[in-house]
Amino acid sequence: MADLPPPVQGPTAKEKKYDRQLRLWGATGQIALEESHILLLNSGPGVVGVETLKNLVLPGIGNFTIQDSAVVGEEDLGVNFFLDEENRGDYRAKHTCNLLKELNPDVHGHCITEPAESWLSQPDALQPYTLIIATAPIRPELLVKLSDHASAASIPLFYVHCVGFYSHFSLHLPPAYPIVDTHPDQESTQDLRLVKPWPELVQFAQEKTANMDDMSPEDHGHIPYLALIIHFLEEWKKTHDGKVPDSYKQKTEFRSIISQAARTDSPEGGEENFDEAVAAVLKSLNPPQPSSAVKEIFTAPECLLVREDSPSFWVIANAIGLFYTKYGVLPVPGSVPDMKARSKDYIQLQNVYKSKARKDLAEVVESVRFLERNANRKTTIEEKDIESFCKNAAHIKLVRGRPFHIVQAGEKVKWGDRAKSIAQTLTFPDSLIPLYIAFLAWDEFAATHDRDALGGAPGIAGETDPVTDAEKLTGIAFKITADLVKEASALIDRDEYAAIKTQIGEFASELARAGGAELHNIGALTGGMVSQEVIKVITEQYVPVDNTCVFDGIRSKSMVIKV
Repeated sequence: MADLPPPVQGPTAKEKKYDRQLRLWGATGQIALEESHILLLNSGPGVVGVETLKNLVLPGIGNFTIQDSAVVGEEDLGVNFFLDEENRGDYRAKHTCNLLKELNPDVHGHCITEPAESWLSQPDALQPYTLIIATAPIRPELLVKLSDHASAASIPLFYVHCVGFYSHFSLHLPPAYPIVDTHPDQESTQDLRLVKPWPELVQFAQEKTANMDDMSPEDHGHIPYLALIIHFLEEWKKTHDGKVPDSYKQKTEFRSIISQAARTDSPEGGEENFDEAVAAVLKSLNPPQPSSAVKEIFTAPECLLVREDSPSFWVIANAIGLFYTKYGVLPVPGSVPDMKARSKDYIQLQNVYKSKARKDLAEVVESVRFLERNANRKTTIEEKDIESFCKNAAHIKLVRGRPFHIVQAGEKVKWGDRAKSIAQTLTFPDSLIPLYIAFLAWDEFAATHDRDALGGAPGIAGETDPVTDAEKLTGIAFKITADLVKEASALIDRDEYAAIKTQIGEFASELARAGGAELHNIGALTGGMVSQEVIKVITEQYVPVDNTCVFDGIRSKSMVIKV
């Protein structure tokens, strides 16, 4: 019995439950979700906030808290699927929280029915939360307080606004938000290093292509295509001053050389390995240079000076920057694409790449340990984190988070360094900047009109004249547009400006006509978009929106704007 192998362990119940999402963001991403505590400040109709939480409860966030002092009324029952007739007259937060918890017993839900103004005045009210979502309408002074807390605590803040057929959400990230696992396309992650091969890879290619003309058809048709490219590159360099093909014309000529070397008398009528080599020429013969975004990370102030309290990202980035400065290339990821080859040769090729990846990793680890000692860091970075960074080094991303616009009553919207680019985008045929400006005007209208229903939203039926509100809203939007054009010193001709004003007027009229109401389908769709970005931020995987997204539900179009 002692000689029997251990029994095969099947997936746990938890792994079965979260199987599909574990394939997307892995165990580390799932752990990050389960350690999160999300606060939703739910105001207005409250549909989009609850729909966002729904899509976060299902994949298993650890905790959520709903702050909502509203009482369930007739208008809630028609748009919110998490409320029933029997909830009428009771707190909305209480019942939406209870029904959300039923979706996933692993998630813990809490509710706060105290008004936001008094609750946020308490010291450390926001301390327990790792991410905050606020839905419009919300008083500007409260949104400023949330923004200040997000900046001080370096936690993400989302502001979500959904009215009628339109919506937008903005994301306030920490000033330096690095992402290692950006999940790029698989093809783009393969750094085969054919232009600058290391000795072991050259030796492998020489062994597999030796006496190629005298090979049997079987052997000739199973030479790995990487070996073929390296072999013909060496031949090319002999007649081109030691240089590899760099122009499209030269690469096309080089591709023809490989194609002509294929045997046409094979039993299959051609050789698949040569076809693979020909297809790979254009994408494989580029120098292995990191992108400008990666180079900017290496020169960032946080990377150049590693301190005792520096996050692990910057320590590893500094070490990889040293590696790049020394060799002019990034560490080899170690992955090899599938190809026509014998299993023995393919495994040998894999080992060549994996061995190089391990060697590069060992050098980066040594640099990280030196930096840790030099900075007197009390914690040691795990080698698996350094390995993950090395594999993804060519695709790491740094998002410089910045606060979004918070419209204050009587104050101009300040566009800052983004004014010029936004003003230019304003004139594009399919631009949704006019819709975003209409939303800013909506916020200013709400901030300057003290109404009980829906926080001062324009166009509320029974309280005001929607046509008059639409005119006021349009006027505010025109003023914001004029200030933007002036701040950007943009040159927009009369016809373009007239077209822009027409668009803004149409958007403002539709926002006023909605009267601050949310449509469930638009709220659900927007909640899906927001929850997707929340998951990106929590798991620190994929690249989140930077930093505002606008959605036009009438034309089914969206646009990302950095403001």
